[in-house]
Amino acid sequence: CAWSIERPPGDTAGCTFCHTSPEERCSTCHQRHQFDPKVARKSEQCKTCHWGKDHRDWEAYNIGLHGTVYQVNKWDPKQFDWTKKLADADYVGPTCQYCHMRGGHHNVQRFSTVYASMGMSMADRGAPIWKEKRERWGSVCDDCHSPRFAKENLQAMDESVKDAGLKYRETFQIAADLVKDGVADPMPKDLCPDWSGQHVWSLKIGAYHDEPAFGGKAGESGEFRMSNCSDIERLCFESVGYFQTYIYKGMAHGSWNDATYSDGSFGMDRWLVNVKQDASQARRLAAIEKKVGITWVPESFWKTGEWLDQLTGPYIVKNRPGKTIFDLCPDPGWLSSNGRRAKLA
Repeated sequence: CAWSIERPPGDTAGCTFCHTSPEERCSTCHQRHQFDPKVARKSEQCKTCHWGKDHRDWEAYNIGLHGTVYQVNKWDPKQFDWTKKLADADYVGPTCQYCHMRGGHHNVQRFSTVYASMGMSMADRGAPIWKEKRERWGSVCDDCHSPRFAKENLQAMDESVKDAGLKYRETFQIAADLVKDGVADPMPKDLCPDWSGQHVWSLKIGAYHDEPAFGGKAGESGEFRMSNCSDIERLCFESVGYFQTYIYKGMAHGSWNDATYSDGSFGMDRWLVNVKQDASQARRLAAIEKKVGITWVPESFWKTGEWLDQLTGPYIVKNRPGKTIFDLCPDPGWLSSNGRRAKLA
């Protein structure tokens, strides 16, 4: 993700501790110095990685109904017998492992509901793979609940995600219109080179979004950024990357507070209001400047600085002049509408 690869290594050290070899090691869950299956069966074992603003699994589980049952009863061996294999577990409430590794299956995503971007796309989109995932998930709920209960909760999650999608699209459209009208502050061209070594708008996601106003050539993509961008772009990033994730994760884990009050739907409301307020002020200021004949010169601190100069974009421009990350990446076909492969120079 650009908010990681665009930044100097020290900024994202925490990301690499999870998103590298630990993902592939048995000892990440079983603990190297114990390697005891009893340890790996407890929900806290997942907490080290699966928590935080943009993957809020632990918080959603822990403060939800299932997490409360777990926290109250986990000390009682009659309610949670950790010596039993997952295939034989009969817990009073589900752990992370019971649902996502049902029966001891180690492919965690087999029992997940991550459709696209952590639910940020419409949850139930009718594709066969989604239907299969939903039925598989429902089969886990059926261990303790009725089939109707599982279906109703899936539908409730769908409706929450769809409602959040309305705010998502409105927020992004307001930001996009500012850029297309040339009144965003700063405009992409006024920033230091982005993660690609160019000036592609950070919310120009995917090759399908090829309007020249957003920068970049056909088939080149922007990517969410939380730094070196306008405040409105940052608000859009947080609205989707954080608050809409709270909604999805909260509904998926039975944490209604997370989905609503704790910066879920209420958080998206607040950020949408802020984006509208900022956009209104930007347009009013641009109108005044035009009327009085002021030509605004962007501040230099958007383009260069001791920290900004360490970002990926300036590094590419300095060390690989004339190239972009689309040229340097060994297989950038995922960024292209026609699956082209760029050649290394």
